[in-house]
Amino acid sequence: MCIAAGSAAVDFSLFFPRLAHNLHPHSYMALKLFNTLSRSVQEFLPLDPGGKRVGLYCCGPTVYDFAHIGNWRTFVFGDLVRRYLEFKGYAVQHVMNITDVDDKIIKRVRETNTPLREFTGKFAAAFRDDLKALNCRQPQQTPHATEHIGDIITLIGKLVARGLAYQTPDGSVYFSIEKYRGSGLRYGQLVKLNFEEMRVGERVRSDEYEKEAVADFALWKARVPEDGAVFWPSPWGEGRPGWHIECSAMSMKLLGPSFDLHLGGEDLMFPHHEDEIAQSEGAGMQASGRPFVKYWLHGAHLLVEGKKMSKSLGNFYTLRDLLAKGFSGREIRYLLLTAHYRETFNFTLEGLQGARTALARIDECLTKLREVAGHTPAPGDSPLPGQFAQALDDDLNISGAWGAVFEWVRDTNRKLAENALDPTAAANALSGWEKVDSVLGVGAAPEVEVPAEVTALVEARQAARKARDFQRADAIRDELKAKGWIIEDTPKGARAKRL
Repeated sequence: MCIAAGSAAVDFSLFFPRLAHNLHPHSYMALKLFNTLSRSVQEFLPLDPGGKRVGLYCCGPTVYDFAHIGNWRTFVFGDLVRRYLEFKGYAVQHVMNITDVDDKIIKRVRETNTPLREFTGKFAAAFRDDLKALNCRQPQQTPHATEHIGDIITLIGKLVARGLAYQTPDGSVYFSIEKYRGSGLRYGQLVKLNFEEMRVGERVRSDEYEKEAVADFALWKARVPEDGAVFWPSPWGEGRPGWHIECSAMSMKLLGPSFDLHLGGEDLMFPHHEDEIAQSEGAGMQASGRPFVKYWLHGAHLLVEGKKMSKSLGNFYTLRDLLAKGFSGREIRYLLLTAHYRETFNFTLEGLQGARTALARIDECLTKLREVAGHTPAPGDSPLPGQFAQALDDDLNISGAWGAVFEWVRDTNRKLAENALDPTAAANALSGWEKVDSVLGVGAAPEVEVPAEVTALVEARQAARKARDFQRADAIRDELKAKGWIIEDTPKGARAKRL
């Protein structure tokens, strides 16, 4: 599908290779999602007996640096899930953790000789600012690991009491994979593991390790000199929690021992999420027959300019880097929302330019609709929300959803050109867009203030045209263009528009 934008034509099929076909107005289906746990697309049915409340946990940032664009793909995906659930009428309890103590953070605290709270506080605040820049809805709760040390210690105590965790001579506490499996529970629910070829029984103190090193992992790490002032008292001695136990303790504290949805990047499937399941279900807090989490959703990796993101390759971008290059939060958000969450996505600066063009196309259509609608109330809306929802109900097929949007833009522009929309129809069209944008979250174009000199030139051109001095009118038009403005004729008269 090609849509003209200014003097260039944009082929939106490059953005949306999975366009939905044969979409019908208001044809709402049941929401279906790919559940990593079952490795299949399943109908979404909340645990809530009333079918209304949904518990959603998203793995948040580890605040040792600014979040990079790969992180933001996952966080924007989480925002899409939350917004779409709310669009469908669910009451979502959205929790996103802030990891403010782990191996990486302690290393940076030591290197910078900065107190833990001061060091992590700076990056946690930056993360909140970045969420706003990308128009992500703030989670209802953003628990910090350091604020839940008591809950973490209690959970570790349950695992020790059940014989699934043990203390080592140095005072650390490890989770026993062998004892967990021996109790009839399954380790390897999210990923397929070959225990015959793995070093089961070894211990791994590090929070992150390879699949080939399946081993007992640290729940509590005994204090060592390198930790400096980062430690807490516990029944096993001074120390700090492991990374995996933090999410288990915080999610169950705030959402209950069983909840509906757990989101994260695919890189977290193992060991982080697999260990979360083992700890949480090993503690035996769930009701009979209920899992720790019913649906696990994982977003795919992001490439930048066709390669894995790396500082050495010069393709490593934080959100702030992209904003400094002159791109807006809504342009970045748009581009991050153009590929299906389970597809590896190639993020490019050229793609951001395309996002700018695509948004301008939407903005232009909306501006014209507002001019026709005026203050007319909208008694209904357009077929757009139904077509949009039909796409997203299919495992969040965002390509099909955008396809519905741009089909709507094309049809609306045709009707506007033919003067085939009255104020009520235009108001209904705007109402439909607002429902859709409650999910997409790209918002409206920022107001552009027209300088007084530009306004004066527009008025002078109109006066010249009225006097039939077309040579003067053309000269003014050229002068405006040199200043970066064009004149657009609308039903309400001429207006200046940024090039």
